[in-house]
Amino acid sequence: MRGAIKSLWRHNRLLFIAFCAALLVTLFLAARTVAFYAYWSSHRSVPVEEWMTIGYVARSWEIPPQELRGLLDLSTENHDRRSIAQIAREREVPADTLIREVEQAVETLRAKGGETAQ
Repeated sequence: MRGAIKSLWRHNRLLFIAFCAALLVTLFLAARTVAFYAYWSSHRSVPVEEWMTIGYVARSWEIPPQELRGLLDLSTENHDRRSIAQIAREREVPADTLIREVEQAVETLRAKGGETAQ
């Protein structure tokens, strides 16, 4: 094994370096995929809290984020990273009020999704 690596290093140095770089990138992306899968498989349908973003809630409850934002009268852009607490402060309402609105919107969208699946 060592002889093969030494031979590759001596005769095909650039190719060996490129192979090692590709291998590292592949391992990194595989580990990242496993980590995301492990995280999201255990974070389904979690109760809505102040620290969550609308996108997080949508992903947790498996509903389209644009539709959830639309029901809440928010911009439908995907890069809105404001938490529910921040949105509540901007609207000058208690966070609990906005959480109830989000929960109602989630229920509406889940019911709508369940009807189309039947």
